[in-house]
Amino acid sequence: MDAAPRPFAELPVDPELSLPVPFAAGTDVGYGDRPVGSVLSARDLDKRRVTQCALSRTCGVCGAGLGRPLAFLGTRAELDRMAFHLPASHVECAQALLAAYDGAPGPLLGLDDPPSEWVLVTTASFEFVRPAKGDADRRPVFSPNGLLTTQPG
Repeated sequence: MDAAPRPFAELPVDPELSLPVPFAAGTDVGYGDRPVGSVLSARDLDKRRVTQCALSRTCGVCGAGLGRPLAFLGTRAELDRMAFHLPASHVECAQALLAAYDGAPGPLLGLDDPPSEWVLVTTASFEFVRPAKGDADRRPVFSPNGLLTTQPG
């Protein structure tokens, strides 16, 4: 397993997109659902890393322990549902990821479609919701317990 936590500037880079690959994406080759020998990708999230972030309260971007407030970076649709796929992160990590990913092409961070608009929200706590057996969307989500701030990306 790769070294965590890592400062944002030291995150590995997706060779296709030239974007930093966050901790929740599985930042070491051969970890999670990615076969050994495959390349890092900013397009997907690693389900095991997502769960690790939720249960250990670690930042989905850098892998370090979280305090408060917590930040969630996602799409307007995720905010409307109050169900984010990228784990909670430090506010500074979410802001840095937003700056790096804004305008990037294609689906990113486990999203089905390219985001038309990013949003960054802060909260004090969240619920981790694992998918039920019959759910069409098998990805776990993070549901903030009330928002402290919301800002468009």
